[in-house]
Amino acid sequence: MTAFNNDSRPTRNYDDANNERHNSSNENNSYRRRPQGGSGDNSYERNYRQPKSYHPRSENNSEGQGQSDEAGKKRRPRVGERISQNTGGNRPRVAYSSDGNKSIPYRGNSQGGGYQNDQRKIAHPNAAPKKKKIFKQIKYKENADPTAPIRLNKYLANAGVCSRREADEFIQAGVVKVNGQVITELGTKIMRADEVMFHDQLVKLESKVYVLLNKPKGFVTTTDDPENRKTVMDLVKSACSERIYPVGRLDRGTTGVLLLTNDGDLASKLTHPKYEKRKIYQVWLDKPVTMEHMQAIADGIELEDGEIHADAISYVSEEDLTQIGIEIHSGKNRVVRRIFEKLGYHVVKLDRVYFAGLTKKNLSRGKWRYLSEKEVNMLRMGAFD
Repeated sequence: MTAFNNDSRPTRNYDDANNERHNSSNENNSYRRRPQGGSGDNSYERNYRQPKSYHPRSENNSEGQGQSDEAGKKRRPRVGERISQNTGGNRPRVAYSSDGNKSIPYRGNSQGGGYQNDQRKIAHPNAAPKKKKIFKQIKYKENADPTAPIRLNKYLANAGVCSRREADEFIQAGVVKVNGQVITELGTKIMRADEVMFHDQLVKLESKVYVLLNKPKGFVTTTDDPENRKTVMDLVKSACSERIYPVGRLDRGTTGVLLLTNDGDLASKLTHPKYEKRKIYQVWLDKPVTMEHMQAIADGIELEDGEIHADAISYVSEEDLTQIGIEIHSGKNRVVRRIFEKLGYHVVKLDRVYFAGLTKKNLSRGKWRYLSEKEVNMLRMGAFD
């Protein structure tokens, strides 16, 4: 038998509780099925245990909302009702108050414990969704000399019109004008203050944007995919209105650090082999890697497009020899996967954790952020490896 005292705290007769446990065929707090053909319906009922540490403060009993009905079912609290302590030692129920906010029970008051209504407000399930957090775009200082001439194809690329290669084609087609004059000669240099028209539309240089993405699995590293697969551009489409593109490539199944920008000069420095920018990967393999193969990778592996060796390689932990950390500066396509496949391993998972001084620290998978002014300056100066 369950009763309630004046402060809506339930009390319980221990003899009754012991009898219930004795009659129950299941000692755990689990669900059991009522036998077919017997009295009652086929619903599930809960076997509650009485906590041994429970001591009622008062013997004055009164009715409360947690009281069982004649059928032995627990009645759910109604809107606006106060929540009483759950006698089963299970997680307390939560009800919605009349103003649409949750009443959250919590333990601990001045009279020795119990559950009370917390005044914290939690949004109602039917309430309007929270507005998505909008990042304020960073305006970076220009690194170029405003009085220095610039190639016309580069100007068009920096204006977000197209790539440099496509710009050369447009220039030869005669659709580009500078100060009212059609320019068809490749390699033409102009001043930044000149008026440039593309298909009779005025174009201007865009502000530089630098976005760091923690790439998830299943996205192609390209600005446009002819097979209509998901691309990394879908993840950063809200970052800016400028035309940015990925710096280097990560396989569709590879995750980790990826930089996107419209700074062509910086992108060239970060990807060209002669600058030897460091890339560190964590590799998960289908079987332990032997010490002989670790040494072979450090010494150099002959692939179909030439020899490649790791700048550094080690086990991530001594307990798991299937996880490898490898540092490499080569920008060849799928180079890490091909190295291990050459030695008879299958790469289960590949994650780039470091790229030219940038990491994915405090950046969840699939999320992005703007580079800070300090990070951009370090990249421009080549201070990062």
